[in-house]
Amino acid sequence: MRTIIYIFFIASFSVTHSQSVKKNFRVIAFYTAKHDLAHISFVNEAHQWFSLQSIEHNFEYDSTKDWNNLNEQALKNYDVVLFLDTRPEEESQRTAFRKYMESGGAWMGFHFAAFALNNSTYPQNWDWYHNTFLGSGEYKGNTWRPTSAILRVEKKNHPFVKNLWPSFKSGPNEWYSWTNDLQSNPDIEILLSIDPQSFPLGTGPKQHEIWHNGYYPVAWRSKRYRMIYINMGHNDMDYENGTNKQLSSSFSSTEQNQFIIQCLQWLAKKRGNSKR
Repeated sequence: MRTIIYIFFIASFSVTHSQSVKKNFRVIAFYTAKHDLAHISFVNEAHQWFSLQSIEHNFEYDSTKDWNNLNEQALKNYDVVLFLDTRPEEESQRTAFRKYMESGGAWMGFHFAAFALNNSTYPQNWDWYHNTFLGSGEYKGNTWRPTSAILRVEKKNHPFVKNLWPSFKSGPNEWYSWTNDLQSNPDIEILLSIDPQSFPLGTGPKQHEIWHNGYYPVAWRSKRYRMIYINMGHNDMDYENGTNKQLSSSFSSTEQNQFIIQCLQWLAKKRGNSKR
């Protein structure tokens, strides 16, 4: 009985103490998590990972699937906005997000958050977001199955990639390509790309889902906004055997995790304390 009381006392003290510590910054993650099981799997994993990181790095992590919370009043309370798997669809939500970003807000998006394909559920009907903000345009293609890749660090002097090796192995992912050439966009700074030693990338069975050459950015930022897009965010799932079991983790790479948290910390800095 004494042991139980003692453990309870320590736990209570820890909670009270942690609540009294001022958080360095506040993050809110928006998600949908309805359709693709691989994206749902990533969202669930991301919640767990960011919650743990918030304790270690002393920030507040909130999440919501109610995109109506993407409004001007609510966004004033947060330093960084995350889109985990989709984008806002209502015009009022889109207007509020654009105003937030143009007023110096910060954003990090993962994988499907950049997806747009005409004649699909997510058509390219938001020009500012896909062409100006992200710069990528429409989705063009992808690899299959989700596999790890060797990623090359493109901007070795940026705080996003501080202390990372020149190249490192990612977690498994379904990799996207885009209609726009990000390399030719002067507003885009590419941070990570697929290293050629990754080829062939993907296992098929369709041949166009296996990449044998080419240049593929997988993480970049716009110089016009405090933002970064990260293509990772699709777990491998056991579709073939019907179990729908998660077969991989998007957070299985230590270096990739370090990159994500360094991005988040840089984005969270006040405008006056960091270069734009």
